[in-house]
Amino acid sequence: MRLNPFNTGNINVRGSSGGGVGKAGGLGCGTIVIAALGYFVFGLDPFQTAATVESVQQGTQTQGEISTDQNEVCTTGPYAREACDGLLSLDQTWGRVFEEQGLGDRFQRPTLHLYSGAVRTACGSGSSSMGPFYCPGDQTIYIDTSFYDQLARMSGNSGDFARYYVLAHEYGHHIQTITGVSDQIRSVQGQVSRTQGNQLQVRMELQADCYAGVWAGRNRNLIEPGDIEEGMQAASAIGDDRLTQGRVSAENFTHGTSAQRSQALQAGLRGDVRVCDGYTNLS
Repeated sequence: MRLNPFNTGNINVRGSSGGGVGKAGGLGCGTIVIAALGYFVFGLDPFQTAATVESVQQGTQTQGEISTDQNEVCTTGPYAREACDGLLSLDQTWGRVFEEQGLGDRFQRPTLHLYSGAVRTACGSGSSSMGPFYCPGDQTIYIDTSFYDQLARMSGNSGDFARYYVLAHEYGHHIQTITGVSDQIRSVQGQVSRTQGNQLQVRMELQADCYAGVWAGRNRNLIEPGDIEEGMQAASAIGDDRLTQGRVSAENFTHGTSAQRSQALQAGLRGDVRVCDGYTNLS
């Protein structure tokens, strides 16, 4: 995908590195939630990750010094530069969408935090084993770019569009936060059964996939041959059914099947954000 290069000062980005685990007490429930979602979505074996979470609960995550020098953060490697280019494009695209809907004053750009090892967030502590995630508490997308190598192994390709899809999906969760959809769904989840709550979570994740498609659809002039296929392969690779290989029942799915995720991305590619509204319409 031929995105324009990032402009220093036009995006919210920071970075940290050198994190590790130190001795201390247990983690808060926010961390456990992030860990659970992270391992379930981003390809780590559920049983292995359970052991990882248990070991993390025996210590606290530490992180290196945070850098807010955008040029420094965005030029630490090709993945970092790519992520910053993607963030700029997402900011511009969603800013236009909100303006078209007469909601320009509600649009807020998220922050992208590129880290390695471990990171502290408003939602608890995070680590590279969790994969990329979005924290609504600080409206920040957290990515350890080493995940992209794992994604390439999972999806069978190493193209840039698969990586942009991951970033665009997390950005979709930010859209849900600033529009109030996330709060609405969380409120309903607190009143229903676990199975019903999981079904609502699936709808949230599919909407984020759809939003990723909207971004791509509105930038079709920048898409290169093979990009769409890369995105579909990535969406399919992180479907609940494929990740768990039948070890988790469908009623416990939280992100949708491979087919559902691919279909949601495809639906958004039309570029009409209204197509995505149906995923979380509770009426």
